Amino acid sequence: MIYKNKNQHNTAFNQTRNNAGLTLQCFQPRWLRPALACKKEEYETMNPKIVIRNETHDDVCAITEVTIAAFKTLEISNHTEQFIIEALRAAKALMVSLVAEADGRVLGHIAFSPVTISDGSPNWYGLGPVSVLPEYQRRGIGSALIQEGISRLKDLGARGCCLVGHPEYYRRFGFQNIRGLVCEGVPEEVFFALSFDGHIPQGMVEFHVGFKADGQQEGTGDALPSRT
Repeated sequence: MIYKNKNQHNTAFNQTRNNAGLTLQCFQPRWLRPALACKKEEYETMNPKIVIRNETHDDVCAITEVTIAAFKTLEISNHTEQFIIEALRAAKALMVSLVAEADGRVLGHIAFSPVTISDGSPNWYGLGPVSVLPEYQRRGIGSALIQEGISRLKDLGARGCCLVGHPEYYRRFGFQNIRGLVCEGVPEEVFFALSFDGHIPQGMVEFHVGFKADGQQEGTGDALPSRT
């Protein structure tokens, strides 16, 4: 079972059939494609007790290792996902950054960062990268990270969330293809948005500049944004 924190073992997540996967080949910008895209995974039974919690400074190395491992064998990945997370962290743009932990080991990670929408709609966020260690995929860990991440965004006053992902997977979380809301170079069928307040923005969505990180930039670090 999966728990939101170590003190709430009675609040377990309902398991969904599929765990968040890691890639979907589609024609979006090269810098955006590997970090956000996800593919549908088959469900397997959850065994370990998983705790979902905020990342801490002590998790930085483990998050990097999980991210590298999760994307290592994906042919369409540029293998820059760990650098993207570092860049978002250094820019204090990791507004929600969660790890899935079991027996003191980090098994998965998810990041949410601000996006800009051309119509000026504020407080929207992008989901990704999301990673789960290969040997723990298809066990509901990715789904739990997504569900808890969305909950945390709502607590922060977010108005909505968008992502690039598998057409059949993210609908179960309420994400939809929204006509008139687009991301340059991304096919409509794999770009999803979820409004938290009923307001549907229109225009072009731009993900944080950290998604262009490739490990060559200076200034990456372990600064975390303040959370209330």
